Amino acid sequence: MRPEVMAEVEALRGVNSVKIKEASEAGKKVVGMYCVFSPQEIAMAAGAITVSLCGTSQVPIEEAEKELPRNLCPLIKSSYGFAITDKCPYFYFSDVLVAETTCDGKKKMYELMAKLKPMHIMNLPQTANSEDSLELWKKEMIYFKEFLEKQFDVEITEEKLRDAIKLMNRERKVMRRLHQLNAHKPAPLSGMDMMLAQWLKGFNVDKEAGIELIERLIKEVEERMEKGIYAFDEKAPRILLTGCPIGSGSEKVLRILEESGASVVALENCTGYKALDVLVDEEKDPITALAEKYLSTPCSCMTNNKGRLDLIERLAKEYQVDGIVDLTWQACHTYNIESFTVKNFAKDVLNLPFLQIETDYSDSDVGQIKVRVEAFLEGIK
Repeated sequence: MRPEVMAEVEALRGVNSVKIKEASEAGKKVVGMYCVFSPQEIAMAAGAITVSLCGTSQVPIEEAEKELPRNLCPLIKSSYGFAITDKCPYFYFSDVLVAETTCDGKKKMYELMAKLKPMHIMNLPQTANSEDSLELWKKEMIYFKEFLEKQFDVEITEEKLRDAIKLMNRERKVMRRLHQLNAHKPAPLSGMDMMLAQWLKGFNVDKEAGIELIERLIKEVEERMEKGIYAFDEKAPRILLTGCPIGSGSEKVLRILEESGASVVALENCTGYKALDVLVDEEKDPITALAEKYLSTPCSCMTNNKGRLDLIERLAKEYQVDGIVDLTWQACHTYNIESFTVKNFAKDVLNLPFLQIETDYSDSDVGQIKVRVEAFLEGIK
């Protein structure tokens, strides 16, 4: 039996699709975002609502393939399909879009999408841990700030930036506390519920209300733990899921893992813990602090990406995992190539079983994935 508050969490997307309509009609500005590299704090300091945009469903992909190649990443096709079909209320009510140059497929898709909405592209430096990259990224933060000031006819002050930073840090802290509950053995939350809670936060129109809801979820889970109520028993293999982002509609690998008896205790991907790991320094100059935080994101588009291995190692130890599963969307070349490095790291350094699954959003390979997952889990047992 899942926590009762999860029913409220699951209802967030529907509730907020109504709230975003009401906010837009009341004159509130909306900034739509696709990636964890997009600095929400700058948009919030402009007085805008920030929303994640839809891109985790198979439904609009057929329409997208009329303009995009079939052998393209499903996340890109889904995102574009939602945009051209008006089936995502968050895209529909967005006044502007902020995009980022993470991968080649998204960059070219954004060229087409820019015909639909005003769009600002942030040129993400591709080299991690570099002073030059940080200086370039600080400039991109300033360009985005200036774009919103002109677009919305507002002034983004240092005070407003600091207030937005504090609010976003509070959201990250509460989401981090929720995720860290599953470091307990056995895990009190299923991986499916953890994924939904973290993914749906992106659709929160009211961040304060979203923080309060997750705090209530944490309290309920902690009370259940005191009563000995857990999502799985101690014998369930504990899995760390890494790789590409997932959400409602693209969760089939996570679902298969748990239906096969695994307990997915940690989600390293950017819709999981990756975006929560580093907070924004509240004492520094806001632009510098934002640039440092977002540039620290260990995405596979960065080179080198040792930060991802460091995070996987920390999560593997803290969450006492028994195996690592790496999810790669078809045609996601950066994650697909990096999987080789992650596999060797898992086996040679962490001494953990490793499984890579390359797939798309469709259900055509569910049976095949299930067989591979069951064999993997049997090997762990």
